[in-house]
Amino acid sequence: MSSVPLPPSGGYIKAVRESSRAARIKADISITPESITRLLLSPAFTSTFSRLRTAHGMTLPLNFPSIASELNVLSVLSLLNFASGYRVPLHQATGRGAFDNIRAFVFAAYISSSTGAGDYFSARGMQDITETTVADLMRVTDALHVERKHETIPGLTVGELGGPVWEVVQLITKTLQQTGEALLKCGYPDLGSFVLEALKEGEKAKKAGADEAEIALERLVRGIPAFQDMALVQGQPVYCFKKALLTLHAVALRFSGSESSSVPIPRTAHLPIFSDNVIPSLLVHLGVIDLTNADSSLGLPELFPDAQNPERLSALLAPAVPLDPAAAKKDKEVPKEGPLLTVEQAYVLRAAAIDACELIVEAAKALDTNDSAEDLSWLKTMSLPEIDAWIWAVAKDRPDYRKLERFALRNTAYF
Repeated sequence: MSSVPLPPSGGYIKAVRESSRAARIKADISITPESITRLLLSPAFTSTFSRLRTAHGMTLPLNFPSIASELNVLSVLSLLNFASGYRVPLHQATGRGAFDNIRAFVFAAYISSSTGAGDYFSARGMQDITETTVADLMRVTDALHVERKHETIPGLTVGELGGPVWEVVQLITKTLQQTGEALLKCGYPDLGSFVLEALKEGEKAKKAGADEAEIALERLVRGIPAFQDMALVQGQPVYCFKKALLTLHAVALRFSGSESSSVPIPRTAHLPIFSDNVIPSLLVHLGVIDLTNADSSLGLPELFPDAQNPERLSALLAPAVPLDPAAAKKDKEVPKEGPLLTVEQAYVLRAAAIDACELIVEAAKALDTNDSAEDLSWLKTMSLPEIDAWIWAVAKDRPDYRKLERFALRNTAYF
């Protein structure tokens, strides 16, 4: 958002942490040590963490002709990792949620490019892409119109472009076009080339004792408008940079241990979480983020009014209840829409989630597990990207969690 200044050079990661904590405290959002310990020792957490701690969903089951090609597609997938505010209408239109639709679009665009339809993920192809192409690749052309009454003919309705799915198509198109334009302006053939140069700059700085992730993050955010994920909340900047941070971690996950040394691997265990709508919503439902006495001028206490109900919390923190196949099939129904938020509300909750996860990891490292009936020593090695992955993945993993409402913010390309 252009009205928000970028952080000072060399201080992007610090700005995410400090602005998030300041926003949470100013909004009177409570996170207590007791609520964190309750989560960390709950069966819901301890029985699933090891399985889900790296499940960010960024795996690409495609064949690539080169490392450069794969890096480019991975970078585009991170760039387009948004549309969370359209989870319900996308489910209604396609039977899939936001990220699954974005991933399917990326796969379809890459495969189409590979078969001679033009390279949609080159800088020029991104700049020139149209809403029609995006809708075709998403397979949502029959969900782009809304009906309205004719102005002069009674009883007649006419269809026109509009509705939430059309908004998603426009957001994807605009993001690709703006990114392509920025890349061409700076002389890059594609997004992967830009990301690779940022990683190389980070690697060079690392040899001089700097934090390579800090250097690369700043380069990504400064260079690509769609990575400038920030907003003013109660007059103060809040920096999240979700997609830029996720890009760095996705690269580290994919290429770490790879035989190829052409892609520098940034250290990412210390990065702040990649805050979207899922993580803060789930942390509210699991009792870690308490909005009960939060700033009423922001309308926060009314968003999830039953979240602190003891019986409800007890059920959510217990082990998942196995479902029979019939019930599992029924569970695939369209999810219930959560509260639609303002920009300020969404950013303060995302900020609270960033700070909450910092506190969760700090608490896990300090937790005394000597008297535990099971070996919980692994808690002391937990990283921020791992707690991020667990929360994001468990929200899909458990049927009762999938039914939990998630807040939504429309018309944003940041999450």
